[in-house]
Amino acid sequence: MKRILVVGSSNTDMIVRVPRIPRPGETVLGSGFSMAGGGKGANQAVAAARAGGRVTFVARVGDDVFGERALDGFAADGIDTRFVLRTPGAASGIALIDVDDRGENSISVASGANALLSAADVGAAAGALAAADMVLLQLESPIETVEAAVRWAGENGVPVILNPAPARPLEDRLLARVSVLTPNETEAELLSGLAVRDEGGVRAAAARLRARGPRTVVVTLGERGVYALAPEFDGFLPAFRVEAVDTTAAGDVFNGALAVALAEERPLAEALRFAQAAAAISVTRAGAQPSAPTRSEILAFLK
Repeated sequence: MKRILVVGSSNTDMIVRVPRIPRPGETVLGSGFSMAGGGKGANQAVAAARAGGRVTFVARVGDDVFGERALDGFAADGIDTRFVLRTPGAASGIALIDVDDRGENSISVASGANALLSAADVGAAAGALAAADMVLLQLESPIETVEAAVRWAGENGVPVILNPAPARPLEDRLLARVSVLTPNETEAELLSGLAVRDEGGVRAAAARLRARGPRTVVVTLGERGVYALAPEFDGFLPAFRVEAVDTTAAGDVFNGALAVALAEERPLAEALRFAQAAAAISVTRAGAQPSAPTRSEILAFLK
């Protein structure tokens, strides 16, 4: 099993099904409530573990019931939690999500302990980072922490996948150390400064981003598939056709599975299909972490 080190956020998602998203000052009665593990870092760690990776997670949770529940969930998926730190006096990250009858949502996030994940916390995991086959990062952690992880990975010759979500500007010195950059359309627009509305726009944005440093740029396009630009590959891959129930965390599942496939040194196009299959399965299920498929499910889907 290839070793994947994930640095990132851990949240608990609290989801209410409502007929419509409430207006300011309005109370709307919901038809159902559910609670599940979330946070982009945790989602990607779980997805990578289920896809066949040996995962170590670097994160912070609060010293509360939500942190305890998250740790239990990671352990159940075989994730190494030595560097998931419980933080006295801080709440665990929480996302409050209203989902209406059309599938539209409104999300409020309290970062809690996630905002306290520091470069020193990543430094404490330096041995695990140096031994990893792949480092996987997102942007729900302080940017200084992300930069430290990218820098130390580069110093140890470990490739880095950066999923630049939520979207925010990034400096060239950070992107220059990234092996694979995986923005969606919105993130590609923000980072490139180009409109991503058609095939030509996707290609132009990816080319501009690759010129800033990453060896490979993968733009995820939802139900339209993905576009990848790398020395060995340049092209679009269509999405698998499935009946979507909930697209929550589909991008996270894609990134977790991609990290495993690339760590296994699969050709880029094959790694992308593996990741797309994982994401396709995930949208047929409700919830973030509960939707991530196992390796056997991904391989069966691909057959």
